Parts: sequence; C-alpha cells; structure tokens
Amino acid sequence: MHRKPSRFYYGWSMKGIVFNLLEEVVVKRHGEDAWDGLLDATGLAGSYTSLGSYPDDEIIKLVTAGASALEMAPTDLLRWFGREAMPLLARHYPVFFKDHKSTTSFVLSVNHIIHPEVRKLYSGAHCPFFRFEETADGAILMGYDSPRQLCALAHGFIEGAGDHFGETMAVDHLSCMHNGDPKCLMSIRKVA
Repeated sequence: MHRKPSRFYYGWSMKGIVFNLLEEVVVKRHGEDAWDGLLDATGLAGSYTSLGSYPDDEIIKLVTAGASALEMAPTDLLRWFGREAMPLLARHYPVFFKDHKSTTSFVLSVNHIIHPEVRKLYSGAHCPFFRFEETADGAILMGYDSPRQLCALAHGFIEGAGDHFGETMAVDHLSCMHNGDPKCLMSIRKVA
C-alpha cells in the first residue's frame, strides 16, 4: 500500500524505553557504528534512560534518519523496528507474555494488562488505546487513533508477537491516518 508522507505529532514526550529498544535493535542488526551514525545525523546526544521522557520529535528524527540510511520509508522502518523489538520486550518483560499462548490473546490484552502496567512502571507514559472487535471469520479488527500516528509500529509489534508465538500474522490496513483517514483500522488474522 502506498502511503503519503507522515504527519507525525510532535507535542508529547515518549518514554526512554522506546529509545532504548530502538538502540538495541539497531545495534543488534547493524552494529554500534550504525547507532552512532544515527545520532550524528540527527545531532542527538543519545543518552536515554528507560524512565526518562523525551520529546516525540527525537524518535521521529531517529526514524527518519534510519529510513534515509536504509533507503526505506519511515513507516517501513517503524514496522521493522516493532517486529524486531518484540523479542527484546519478551525478554525484558516476560510477565506480559506468560499468560498467553497465541498472538490474538496477547494483542487483545494490550489495553487492559500491558498498557496499565506500562503506566505504572513509566509515570507519564502516553499509551494509545486500541478498539478491538472479533469478527465471525476469526479476524480481529483493531482501531487505532493516536496523534502520534505510529500505526506502523503497532503493525510491527503484531508481527513480532506472531513470531514470538510461532504464528504468521496478516495485518491489513483498512484505513490509515497516513492516507488522510481520521483513524486507522487494521484487520489482524493468523495465516499460519
């Protein structure tokens, strides 16, 4: 699907854990020099603590620089980052995963189990709220509406959760804020 350039929101602050995960993913896949290159390209210091809060525009600068370096769209980089970050989240926060045997169960728990815990651990965290509807044919419709417009990151997290649970997940954007829609609506389905 072709997407128009992003209209990311720059008003909130993002918790340092997201920056830590991005650094860990970049270093794991591309080495320390790649992370240092992103910091040099953006002019950012890169001293992120997991409990700290940092302006959203810093993550967007890093994503934009990374996308440019890898010659990919920022939304594709966010999706890659989300998928690659899921094993790290499972290792760092196993309690979020232990009661789930499937991607669907895990995804449906985000609003009521994972995000409240995130808010406890990271005071001031602005987590999105997802609306879910299970369809008769086994798919999940997931509504996403956030000024951050990080639906591609959510998409990658879903694929990464599928990897964690040994399932292949198809995620289709039925509507998307990046295409001018008022909110995102994704269809999530296990395909293997």
